Amino acid sequence: MPSRPQLAAEERQLHGKAVARLRREGVLPAVIYGHGHDSQAIQVQARAFDTLRRQAGRNAIVDLKVGGTRATPVIVHGVQEHPVNRNALHVDFFVIKMTEELTVDVAVVTTGTSDAVEKQGGTLMLMHDTLRVRALPDAIPQSLELDISSLDSFDAVLHNSDIVLPEGATLVAEPEEAIARVQAPRVEEEPVVAEEGAEEGAPEETEEGAEPAAESTDADAEG
Repeated sequence: MPSRPQLAAEERQLHGKAVARLRREGVLPAVIYGHGHDSQAIQVQARAFDTLRRQAGRNAIVDLKVGGTRATPVIVHGVQEHPVNRNALHVDFFVIKMTEELTVDVAVVTTGTSDAVEKQGGTLMLMHDTLRVRALPDAIPQSLELDISSLDSFDAVLHNSDIVLPEGATLVAEPEEAIARVQAPRVEEEPVVAEEGAEEGAPEETEEGAEPAAESTDADAEG
């Protein structure tokens, strides 16, 4: 069995607004809690955490070692990010037991190709980009695969029950809930172009400022 990724941490003495100084020094404030572990303020190297998040992926189990203590299995329970550059500002680590199931959000990824998209110009509509899954920590998948090959028309629909689940994982969602379909391309109506010339029954144009000529009557003729 491959070893789990590891991350070193230290106890954190600074709190509140003072943590801004840590961030300027490349240190990321964090907290660890869960399963009998009292909430503890810690700090990790920001660069080391960024590398871990890129390589290990979402919901990865991490052996977190705080100071000289024994490594503790944790998962990243939450990351507060900067609204512009998306850099991590604060991390919550949740202590887990390898013998107890967890319920986590797992990303949905599509596989295969849809004729309704490739040949008919439709747009794939994914109702949810994550779904909740319950499993033992070692059985939590990094992603859930959804084969969209059966979406061959705009009437076809895929449901949560079409998700491929690895052994030991249970989907925490309504199986008949729709998860994906293909939206038909929008057809724009061509504008109606009026024919040249006056419409039938329209009055004849007159010179600018001139009154329309009055029809002659018998009285005018007699005068």
